[in-house]
Amino acid sequence: MSIRLLLVDDDDLVRMGLKMILESDNELEVVGEAPDGAVAVTLVEQLNPDVVLMDIQMPEMDGIEATRLIANRSTGDEGPRILMLTTFEQDEFVFQALRAGASGFLLKRTPADELISGIKVISAGDSLLSPSVTKRLINEFAQSPSSSVDPNTAGKLELLTERETEVLHLVARGLSNQELATELVVTEGTVKTHVQRVLAKLGVRDRTQAVIFAYNAGLVQPGTNSH
Repeated sequence: MSIRLLLVDDDDLVRMGLKMILESDNELEVVGEAPDGAVAVTLVEQLNPDVVLMDIQMPEMDGIEATRLIANRSTGDEGPRILMLTTFEQDEFVFQALRAGASGFLLKRTPADELISGIKVISAGDSLLSPSVTKRLINEFAQSPSSSVDPNTAGKLELLTERETEVLHLVARGLSNQELATELVVTEGTVKTHVQRVLAKLGVRDRTQAVIFAYNAGLVQPGTNSH
C-alpha cells in the first residue's frame, strides 16, 4: 500500500522537484498537485490523499486557511495528515499551522531522506515536531491570551480512563513512545494502543493535536515541566 500524496505549492518548479524526490521512493505516490490552497481543498475531496504537503504563503488562499478548511471537514481519524513545508521558520507560522490542524512542520531545505521519512511518520499518525518546536509551542500557550481552559474540550477528558489520562499528560509533555513505555513500565506496543484509544476518544487525528487538546482542556498547564 503506497502513501498517497497531494503537493500544494504555487511554484511549479518546487512541485516538480518534490515530485521527483518523493516518487523515487516506491512507498510514495503523488496523486495530485495544487497551485494554491483553494484548489487543494477541492482536490482533497476528489482524490482522498493520505498526506498533504502544504506550502504556507500562496496566492488565492494560503496554506494555513486551507489546512483549517481541510481539518474542519474531517472528523476524528478521517481526512489526510497535513505536513507544512515552508522556507519560513517564524514561530507565528508554526503555531497558526498547528492550531489549524497540521500534523507537522518541515523547512523546504530539509534533506530528501528526512522529508521522505517525515512523510512516513506523519502517515503513521505520529506528529513531526522537533523538541525545540514543541518547547516553543508550550511557551506560546503560556503567553497566549487564548490559553484559557475551554469547558467543552475539558468535558471530553471524562471519556478517558485514568491510565489514558496519564498517557495524554505524558504525550503533552513531549515524551516519545519509548519514553512512555519506560515511564509506565509497559511495552511500546501497549503504549501505541493507549495512544490510539486516546486519539479516537478525543476525536483528534494525531499526537500534535492531542498536545494542543491537553492544553486547551487544562490537563497540562503552560510552564509544566516539558520533556
